[in-house]
Amino acid sequence: MAARAALAESAARADCTILAGARVVLPTGTVHNGRLIVDGTKFAGTAPDDTPARNLSGHWIVPGFVDIHNHGGGGASFTGGTAEDVLRGVLTHREHGTTTIVASLVTAETDFLAHRAGALSEIVEQGDLAGIHFEGPFISPCRKGAHSEELLRHPDPSEVRKLIDAARGTAKMMTLAAELPGGIDSVRLLAEHGVIAAIGHTDATYEQTVEAIDAGATVATHLFNAMPPLGHRAPGPIAALLEDERVTVELINDGTHLHPAALELAFHRAGARRVAFITDAMDAAGFGDGHYQLGPLAVDVTNGVARLVEGGSIAGSTLTLDTAFRRAATVDRIPVEDIVQAISANPAKLLGVWDRVGSLEPGKNADLVVLDEEFQLKGVMRQGAWVVDPS
Repeated sequence: MAARAALAESAARADCTILAGARVVLPTGTVHNGRLIVDGTKFAGTAPDDTPARNLSGHWIVPGFVDIHNHGGGGASFTGGTAEDVLRGVLTHREHGTTTIVASLVTAETDFLAHRAGALSEIVEQGDLAGIHFEGPFISPCRKGAHSEELLRHPDPSEVRKLIDAARGTAKMMTLAAELPGGIDSVRLLAEHGVIAAIGHTDATYEQTVEAIDAGATVATHLFNAMPPLGHRAPGPIAALLEDERVTVELINDGTHLHPAALELAFHRAGARRVAFITDAMDAAGFGDGHYQLGPLAVDVTNGVARLVEGGSIAGSTLTLDTAFRRAATVDRIPVEDIVQAISANPAKLLGVWDRVGSLEPGKNADLVVLDEEFQLKGVMRQGAWVVDPS
């Protein structure tokens, strides 16, 4: 009775919002006709049935999305541009449900990346970014994708340490090809400093990938893409990354990067608890077709697909996570609870922010997404304030 009275008192305050009638996806499962209290910037539990509430019947309420691999959006790049540009990119993705976002940098000179990390760290410190991800320059020229080959180099641990230090405690992840000279030592260094070592843009064998995982690598950067295909005699990195319980695999679910069968294989082998949906988005996400730059490389975006002008390699994506969610539910037929795990909970745990975001639990930030019956985005709340009002 005391707890019920406390909830009722909380619900009566002016800074409190009660959302009722929706299907609410909690870590324990989906609650039909659920009721959520948003008290200020935090979730405060479920509300008594007799308290006034905002009716969201016919909708889903899911946790705000967490993107651990994102290069920009809204016409803005995280690798270049001003602080205002970065915030424009952040807001673009926030309006599509991503309430927690990591800024990914593409291959460049070490000094440039160090300077950029220092600048982005200020935006992390003010709370608009959740950290920094270095995708390159320590990747394989054989699997470079949309990275400038002349800027690639071996993962020298001293250079790795320079980038970590430049980020001033905000470095969250670094993608590298561990088979290169210095790769395994760099994986160990990253693990020792609490930075996720991610295997990607790699030409590693199965055995080299296993060695990297044993050294501390815990993420597969956009699994299947920019790595050798799965072979029956030479299984390569894909098999090693899928089979190891210590590894979370990133998937770009935009219909371009992965065939649905590959997505199904990853979910079947790794399980929902080891999948993280990402966007790998570049400037054009939420902005439209046209000509762009990804680092020093020219990119054309046509019908939402980004490709290098020279060579035609896929150059990131124009994906937003609300589209990835909808595709997973309607095309791939993945259970909603598993999608929520892959798009919110798992990446939050990887980043070490599970105590604050990634689920609709009391005490956590009031970050949520409202979806309709067809999984179209209708509302976004971040820290108790509507970014997109569902009315």
